[in-house]
Amino acid sequence: MATAETTDVARTPRAGSGEMFDAIAHRYDLLNRLMSFGIDRRWRRLLVDALELPKGGRALDLATGTADVALAIAARHPSVSILATDPSTRMLERGQQKIEHAGLGNRVRLLVGDAQQVEAEDDSFDAACISFGIRNVPDRPRALREMARVVRRGGRVAILELSEPRAGLLGALARFHVHTLVPRMGALLSGAKEYRYLQQSIASFPEAAEFAAIMRGAGLEILQVQPLTFGVAHLYVATPRKGLGRGSVR
Repeated sequence: MATAETTDVARTPRAGSGEMFDAIAHRYDLLNRLMSFGIDRRWRRLLVDALELPKGGRALDLATGTADVALAIAARHPSVSILATDPSTRMLERGQQKIEHAGLGNRVRLLVGDAQQVEAEDDSFDAACISFGIRNVPDRPRALREMARVVRRGGRVAILELSEPRAGLLGALARFHVHTLVPRMGALLSGAKEYRYLQQSIASFPEAAEFAAIMRGAGLEILQVQPLTFGVAHLYVATPRKGLGRGSVR
């Protein structure tokens, strides 16, 4: 029998945790399409292209959610194998259904996992990515160091993340969309108050230049910082800055 303490924990999962995303997994894909007006698909294509994966390569997709990026990588690169992890078991269940429907179970593997502690050897991937997930990681520098560790020298690390435009009319419209429409639409369609967290997490995420500096501090050499759709999202592309020891960063 659950104690009062464990019942309370189950009822109020930590913001951004796997348990929180379990609660919205059943409508996650639909809400993403509606709230981004479908533009998120184009953003993910840009992310996949930025990975520059070689034929027969290996890719790591962290915070994969329902495996949209993993599936996009598999479609774009027919010979590449993908390991995709996420802390939410229910999101992964939906992702597994999509993978099986696409007949890609032999190339896309899903595992419960934490971006802060990747269960993989040094230099074992040609590229790693995380899409709309780095802002949910409690220790972002640690996750970035893990990406730098597991990607081989010369490989690519790509991060796609939402941001909040700060100035101008478009910035005001974007803030209204994120602060007002996103949480209301999420609550209306899914019955989940968790979409209020989405607005808060975007507003508190570092500006592009600051986050790029965090990436450099984690052992990544920045190759590109690209604002998308008037700055509503940013694509960060980097390569591991390896030290003298194999897999180490300076």
